[in-house]
Amino acid sequence: MNKKLDEFNQKLKKSKIAIIGVGVSNLPLLDYLYQLNCDVTIFSDKKIDIDISKYNYPIYEDGLSKLVNFDIIFRSPGCLPTREEIVKEKERGAIVTTEVEQVIKLTPAKVIGITGSDGKTTTTTLINLVLEANNYKTFLGGNIGTPLFTKIKDMTKDDIVVLELSSFQLMEMTVSPDISVITNITPNHLDKHKDMQEYIDSKCNIYKYDGSLLVLNDDNEITKNLTSDREIRYFSRNHKTNSFYTLNGLIYHNDLVILDSKDLHIRGVHNFENICACLAATYDLIDMDKAIQAIKEFSGVEHRLEFVREINGIKWYNDSVSSSPTRTIAGLNSYDEDIVLIAGGYDKNLDYTPIAKPILKKVTKLILFGATKDKIYNAVIKEKTNENIKIYVLNTLEEVVNKAKEVAVKGEIVLFSPASASFDMFKNFADRGIQFKELVKKLED
Repeated sequence: MNKKLDEFNQKLKKSKIAIIGVGVSNLPLLDYLYQLNCDVTIFSDKKIDIDISKYNYPIYEDGLSKLVNFDIIFRSPGCLPTREEIVKEKERGAIVTTEVEQVIKLTPAKVIGITGSDGKTTTTTLINLVLEANNYKTFLGGNIGTPLFTKIKDMTKDDIVVLELSSFQLMEMTVSPDISVITNITPNHLDKHKDMQEYIDSKCNIYKYDGSLLVLNDDNEITKNLTSDREIRYFSRNHKTNSFYTLNGLIYHNDLVILDSKDLHIRGVHNFENICACLAATYDLIDMDKAIQAIKEFSGVEHRLEFVREINGIKWYNDSVSSSPTRTIAGLNSYDEDIVLIAGGYDKNLDYTPIAKPILKKVTKLILFGATKDKIYNAVIKEKTNENIKIYVLNTLEEVVNKAKEVAVKGEIVLFSPASASFDMFKNFADRGIQFKELVKKLED
């Protein structure tokens, strides 16, 4: 019996509950509350495209104007706690929380949480992988995997919960994982956060409360200067640290080489960093030989420098997850070949100046589309001197794929790495990546 979960269930039964947003994270929660016969009202800023009529709950699809006098408010990650209606309810005494926050509070299992502007999904996947290789029962969730609230009852103290946590999930969170990892912090989601400091503060909630270990990137200007009462382990891509680091294609633990990147399926020094972060977080829990073998067999996560196919000596890669300039720069640096780069998408109010030099250094043909096409174009043109680069500005994904097929030559790679979010034309980055792969697979040899 999980006493904390039982007490929370009793509290839920006595409370007036609001659910804001019915998506991946809140739909199983809604079913859970229905089974407890709770008093629930559903809110959304848009028409809900999932049939939830069976619950027979009041539904408001016109925003939060009627969010008044609730005891507990479960918000989806897409609904920030800084919204005026939510702030008023919290000041009145409502508990504002999320499905994933309650998982951390109520599970008897050890929790490992991973956040960062880049690399968190791969790092989370690697951590889960090496734990499974060491015979742990794991629960993978948060920003990936499945919602875990309904599985708390199945968790034991010997299990491990592995959570990828976004800044939106971490905002105003009042509990932290036992082991916390921050892969890096660079400008991102500034179309949603009021400023960069709010974004940083949200990320830092991952370690602000009780916990034993904090894993940080010693190369990142923000993370290397963070302080905590926890034990801190640093990882790096260019110098020795007190934990794991990578130099010249080798991964070290202190002065001992434990892995050669030549033995890996995944490419790029950023992925070697992800491996270092993974091992730093799990070192006390694993047999290293089992972990290394699992890492060697790991072929990567979909939409992250994912090999699609080869056409006439030209390899095509899908890196749709790259929704910021720093992600695309990491992708560009993962290849020695000349690159035909496809970029552009939804504008998150990011600065594209830093991407210009890496593009001019690595890219022979730049193909742009989407809302940020002009920002990227202007950044590159401003930096351009005598570099031999051809730039094409088009309108649709199909057009850019066909143009890449037309201009790429044998020995080059075509890299779809938008450096921008997907919401101008697609549901999300996965939808964008799937459409890209479908178009590439239809190309004739």
